[in-house]
Amino acid sequence: MTSRHPTSDHDWDKIEPQIIFDQAKRRLSKVGVIDVGSNSVRLVVFDGAARSPAYFYNEKIMCALGQGLAATGYLNPKGRVRAIKAINRFCHLAKAMDIPELTAVATAAVRDAKDGHAFCADVLHTTGQKIWIIDGKEEARLSAQGVMLGWPGAYGLVCDLGGSSMELAEISNGKVGKCASSRIGPFKLMEFAESKTERAKMISASMTKLSQKMGPQHNRLFLVGGSWRVLARVDMERRNYPLYVLHEYRMTPDSIGKTIEYLSTADLQELRLKCNVSAARMALVPYAAEVLKGMLETFQPSDIAVSSYGIREGMLFEQMPQVIRDQDPLIEACAFSEAKDSRVPGFGLRLFDFVKPLFPDADIELERLIKAACHLHDVSWRAHPDYRAEICFDNATRANLGGLKHSERVFLGLSLMHRYRNKREGARFADLFTLLSDSQTQHAEVLGKAMRLGAMMWIAGDEKRARLHWQEDRRLLRLSLPPEAAPLYGEVAKSRLSSLAKSLKAKFEFVTSNQL
Repeated sequence: MTSRHPTSDHDWDKIEPQIIFDQAKRRLSKVGVIDVGSNSVRLVVFDGAARSPAYFYNEKIMCALGQGLAATGYLNPKGRVRAIKAINRFCHLAKAMDIPELTAVATAAVRDAKDGHAFCADVLHTTGQKIWIIDGKEEARLSAQGVMLGWPGAYGLVCDLGGSSMELAEISNGKVGKCASSRIGPFKLMEFAESKTERAKMISASMTKLSQKMGPQHNRLFLVGGSWRVLARVDMERRNYPLYVLHEYRMTPDSIGKTIEYLSTADLQELRLKCNVSAARMALVPYAAEVLKGMLETFQPSDIAVSSYGIREGMLFEQMPQVIRDQDPLIEACAFSEAKDSRVPGFGLRLFDFVKPLFPDADIELERLIKAACHLHDVSWRAHPDYRAEICFDNATRANLGGLKHSERVFLGLSLMHRYRNKREGARFADLFTLLSDSQTQHAEVLGKAMRLGAMMWIAGDEKRARLHWQEDRRLLRLSLPPEAAPLYGEVAKSRLSSLAKSLKAKFEFVTSNQL
């Protein structure tokens, strides 16, 4: 199979994917992907082609297929055996999970090896599983689609570093633009360049060729790949960063420069234990750091973000119809969670209408966080009451949710904490609150307390509802209920209304009215 790749903005609509998925399969209840990489072989099963990926199953085997490839031209013999065993296991798992079709792709190591096609033939003979060998530009395109799955409206340069190659793709306006691939990777640097000077020359030459293909790229740089994620984890360790969530972790060129220097003098064995990284992966990180240094010098991005989504998520994105791609992954994931786990599915949107008057000047970013929180306000009700607040916070900050900055994760978690608890003092997550500004902290507290009150206002029917009226100039908060629902305003409701008013530094009153 072949694919055409764009060379200018006008060509972006002409991309033809190498892997064609039957339209009917877009409605699969589960989507299975095997990714045969230079360093690892992984099975990921997504629980349906929803806008935000839900990982039903995820297993990785470190095979190092690409180790020694640059010197010998052949796949690592031991890695070859491990990979076939891993794929055989994955195929049996997929059958047990009743996955209708398992798609397997192989990247740089298999496509570059003299025995790459023989390896695929052995896999087919042993397991019955066909492997698609994709070229570098297709790998770049799929990785970029994975980033777009997690970042609606993302733009910039996607850099996917594997063990044997590095792929670049530009993204903008929901589309993938120019793509390029280079045979530069930690395995090659380890095997062909003993000195740092030699490696720097190799990296510089590769970056010069890539920049000629890609043109100037001064926007955001998205990092995809295991070595990049470990480097980000080291950056967190150096900075004593409080939230160990790699997806959407942001770094600056200056911060990365300090981390590369920190890495060069650190005890790697001690550091990998602190960062919970395997020895095989940590051995590649210093070489990946040198590549990233070359990237920054050549492309000079304004900021850097880590993406846990890559080629596998890009293959899921490939199967989505446009109507699903256009949805907000955060809102869709939260609405799905509400439908699955809340006591009153659908109440979240009514709660959203209830709390909105408190945020008359909310921009789009804040409004989507408010809506997400309202969808999630009741999904932890089965937890023990003493722990609901902390469970809500933990789930929101560490859940697999796309389209969220770290500060937005903490905002969501703090608002849900206040849904179940008036005070945040003494919370074991207090160090994470430092990621929020004073204004964000105030908004989260008000939102949480408003949800805490609104959750008590269960009124049947859509016409008459509980309403909040906020008069900021008078510092007056009013709760209105239709007369027939007035008994809902009891002692607990009054206490919650009082607490909300206190957070707003306002007076409060309760009225009954048919004009709702």
